[in-house]
Amino acid sequence: MDWRVIKVSEENNSFIYKGKLLFNKEYDEVLKFHSPGLAPVKDASGWYHISVKGIEVYKARYNRTFGYYFNRASVINNDSWFHIDDRGERLYDVNYAWTGNYQEHLCAVRDFNNQYFHIDLDGNPIYESKYRFVGDFKDGYACVKQLNGFYKHIDNLGNVLNDKTFLDLGVFHKNYATAKDKNGWFHIDKQGHELYKERYAMIEPFYNGFAVVDTFEGAKQIINEKGIIILEM
Repeated sequence: MDWRVIKVSEENNSFIYKGKLLFNKEYDEVLKFHSPGLAPVKDASGWYHISVKGIEVYKARYNRTFGYYFNRASVINNDSWFHIDDRGERLYDVNYAWTGNYQEHLCAVRDFNNQYFHIDLDGNPIYESKYRFVGDFKDGYACVKQLNGFYKHIDNLGNVLNDKTFLDLGVFHKNYATAKDKNGWFHIDKQGHELYKERYAMIEPFYNGFAVVDTFEGAKQIINEKGIIILEM
């Protein structure tokens, strides 16, 4: 059975395969299947993962389980978060206040001092720095909020990408990222240079060369990568 075509029911309590109830069973709650073909489910015993045959992967039960990414899933045991592998084995000994999902072989976590950083597939921190917040890696870079409140981009070794800091920041999408300074939102390149002088109340990432922006006057426009207005919406 191809796990990719298994759907979650509208009630979020069962699985549907080719229009029919799968496993002839309803749960308290379910989340969708992820590679390698495992899904989080909740019943009276707690949260755990099942295979595409509806069989539990392990005997342990948790307060919450999440989907697998890179064959690793976040689980909550009481107030402690950590990752398990696709056999249900714990990956590392450290407990966290929160764990994210692995993206590009790395994962964002928050410790019990409410500081964020990234760990590798074995659960080891990839750098010594701590941040007020970190995002997922995308195309080799992640946004981090420094302890001083300013945002920067880092690479997958923890090195800062450039010497620029911002009030807010988005991930890179097709070589450009959204950024915010005291005057508003705009787009930057990987050197942290602005693509244009204008600032906006809200912007979206570029989609095949064009982005939707909201002006401070309430107008919605489409601009190109040079900041030229192409269309008033």
